[in-house]
Amino acid sequence: MEQFRQIGEVIGSLEALMVFQDVIQINQRQCVLLFNMITFAYNTIAEEIKMNLKFEEKNTKWRALESPLRELRRIIREGECYIRQCLETKDYWAKAISLYQNTDCVEFHMHNLLSCIPVVIEAIEIAAEISGNDQEVMQKKRLIQSFKYHKECRDARIFEWRFGKQYLVIEDFCNRLKSVWEEDRWMLRKNLQERKRSANLTKQEQRLTDLLLRNLNESASVYEKMLPCSTLVSSKDYSMRRRLGNGSQYKEIQWLGESFALRHFFGDIESLFPALSQELALSHPNIMHIFCAFTDEEKKECFLVMELMNKDLFSHIKEVSGPRKRVPFSLTVAVDIMLQIARGMEYLHSKDIYHGELNPSNILVKPRNISTDGYLHAKVCAFGPSLANVVKKSHPDNKNGQLTIWYAPEVLAEQEQCGNGGENNSKYTEKADVYSFGMICFELLTGKVPFEDSHLQGDKMSRNIRAGERPLFPFYSPKYLTSLTKRCWHTDPNQRPSFTSISRILRYVKKYLVMNPENGQSETPMPIKDYTDIEAGLTRSFPSWGNATNSLTPITQIPFQMFLYRIAEKGKSNSSPQENSESGSDASACGDESAAVDDPLPSPLPSPSERPSPSSRRTSPSSEIGSRRANSSKKLDAKPTKHPGTAKGRVRPPQMSSCGRRIRMNSESQLIIMSPRRRLSGHVSDSELS
Repeated sequence: MEQFRQIGEVIGSLEALMVFQDVIQINQRQCVLLFNMITFAYNTIAEEIKMNLKFEEKNTKWRALESPLRELRRIIREGECYIRQCLETKDYWAKAISLYQNTDCVEFHMHNLLSCIPVVIEAIEIAAEISGNDQEVMQKKRLIQSFKYHKECRDARIFEWRFGKQYLVIEDFCNRLKSVWEEDRWMLRKNLQERKRSANLTKQEQRLTDLLLRNLNESASVYEKMLPCSTLVSSKDYSMRRRLGNGSQYKEIQWLGESFALRHFFGDIESLFPALSQELALSHPNIMHIFCAFTDEEKKECFLVMELMNKDLFSHIKEVSGPRKRVPFSLTVAVDIMLQIARGMEYLHSKDIYHGELNPSNILVKPRNISTDGYLHAKVCAFGPSLANVVKKSHPDNKNGQLTIWYAPEVLAEQEQCGNGGENNSKYTEKADVYSFGMICFELLTGKVPFEDSHLQGDKMSRNIRAGERPLFPFYSPKYLTSLTKRCWHTDPNQRPSFTSISRILRYVKKYLVMNPENGQSETPMPIKDYTDIEAGLTRSFPSWGNATNSLTPITQIPFQMFLYRIAEKGKSNSSPQENSESGSDASACGDESAAVDDPLPSPLPSPSERPSPSSRRTSPSSEIGSRRANSSKKLDAKPTKHPGTAKGRVRPPQMSSCGRRIRMNSESQLIIMSPRRRLSGHVSDSELS
């Protein structure tokens, strides 16, 4: 209840701000839509709570809502900060430069809101199942909830018609989301034209007006969008503050009352115009994009103005982990960073741009404005072969050929064939980027650089990677993340998922962590579901998911996709023990593509190989129910032992037949004999993992 009250306070603050919504000169329509969606979400949640829960039980049976509502409050506060930024009247020109192409309102704040609403709705449903004291009424509630997640509801039109209001995908919001960004650009263009016609602009302001109008004109060529360098360096308020990184190419500058990052390089600028034209048109909250560009053809120099970030991910992990190599992030924060990187790469791939050098040094981060939980804003940088390679970068990872660890096996094989001096085109592929992403996930989850404890370097390291050697996760690492990571670094490129699939999986993993906040710690029992298998089954049921590699998923589809995951998850947890597959999901994650499920609904419970070993098993209150469900199929002849925390009066599941017991015992004994002893550190090959 306290979290819900705090959300109400933020809503009240937003309502006070939006009294002056007509004063907003930049991205006004987006701010109004964000405000409308936030208030609509609050009213919908209030109505759901009023209908399903009892106020007198707020201190006992509302606990499932506490963490989801805390996450929703954080998202709403971030949206409030964005609206405040757009509402601020000072430094108009700096805001216009940084926000005219900005899509953060839609692709960041609204995306996070639409991803969080299904979590809150599900938490209310869970609390509603135990609300009250009448067992008959509680049973009817469960029955009604089961109808909602019936497989017949796996249709987008039925979902929007039946649950659109609940999940913020009503027709009005969907239509406005499609056009609101273009409307704000049109309004900014109109405002700039009115300023240009007035006689009150200084010479500097006239140049800035021309710069913005040219960049807002989509038909303008890159030659027209680039103004002379004197427009920047001759400004009275322009000054260079410091150099960024080891090289001299990046600098922090003060301009128009704000701090920016400036990239300054020399060379044949005209040959870079195609790449510059492409990058000037890019805009996503999880990639570094260029605000504006200046050139001097006589001196053959170019200035690119970009957003200023704090540091790269490599430096941040090194600083947080310290000499003891502590795990740098909580699981929730690590998954949030992974999702941001995946979304940035999904956007680049939708534009047919492949990175080729994806590693922590090419991911920039900065703290969120209001976050006190360690949340960061991550942006992918240095993508594409043209601008990224104007000057060969040097950073700590590049010493002694250590960039080898981020390259996919097929990239290393082509490097060996072409030699170090040849052009390697295989690294500019979707699947090569996915492999590099898998290695980044390992470092985010463990705080360790892949293979850092290996004595092999250079050519020997390359041979071992091509032979299937991969880093080994610690024993406590959660399977729902290690399984995804192993799929990403699969030796066969065709077995690696797309970034669209990765984003869907990570959204649901994040939902699981928000629903189970104590599972955000590093040492927790494994959940009973494998989201990579659910994604594989849904991709088969919805072929358009697998064919959408070159298109960005509209954020209005996110609630429906998470709804489908919930249906599949319920079908998986309700399936009978006899349907259980002993192969588990490790095979599909590490090399056996035949292990993927065909249909997510009748998917089996996890096999014995998916469960944590007795030595590494730890219980937590939120996972006891899942553990009991997973262990219910392991009843043998021995006298059943009562697990700690088992509810009194719980009905024991039916005993397995003698034939079933023999099959189960034989299968488990084979697993014990065949499974190699798990090490706490070191490396493992694909053959060992499968």
